Amino acid sequence: MSQNLSLKLFVVLTKSSKAIQERIKKDINNYGMYNSEFAVLEALYSKGKQTVRQISDAVLINSGSITYVMDKLEAKGLLERTDCIEDRRVVYIQMTEEGKQFMEETFPKHQQVIENVFQDITDNEKKVLIGLLKRVGKKE
Repeated sequence: MSQNLSLKLFVVLTKSSKAIQERIKKDINNYGMYNSEFAVLEALYSKGKQTVRQISDAVLINSGSITYVMDKLEAKGLLERTDCIEDRRVVYIQMTEEGKQFMEETFPKHQQVIENVFQDITDNEKKVLIGLLKRVGKKE
C-alpha cells in the first residue's frame, strides 16, 4: 500500500507544482517579464549586488542561459554590469534605479499572489510541508 501512496503523492505533488508554476508565470507575464528574468531581479532585489555565478546558482539557470537573460534585462535598463577590479574574470551584477523602482512596485503584488496560492494552509502546516519537502529533496 505504501508504494501506491508514494505514487499518488508523486502525482499530486507534480500536478500541484505545475498549477502553482502556471499561476506564478501568469502573474510575472503581467509585468512584461519571463520567469527567468523576474527570478534574476528577485535575487538582486533580496540580496543586492552579486556575481554572475552567484545569481546563476541562486536562480538555477545555467551560465550560458544566464548571460542571455542578463542581456535582456540590461537592454530594458533594469540591471547593469561592473567588472571586478581584483579579478577580471568576475563581473558584478546590480539593479539600476529603474530596476529597483520596478521591483518596489511589482514585488509586493507578486508576493501577494504567492500568499493567495497558499492561503488555505496554516503557518504550522507550511513549516511542516517545508521540512518534508526538504527531506525528500535531499534523497538521491
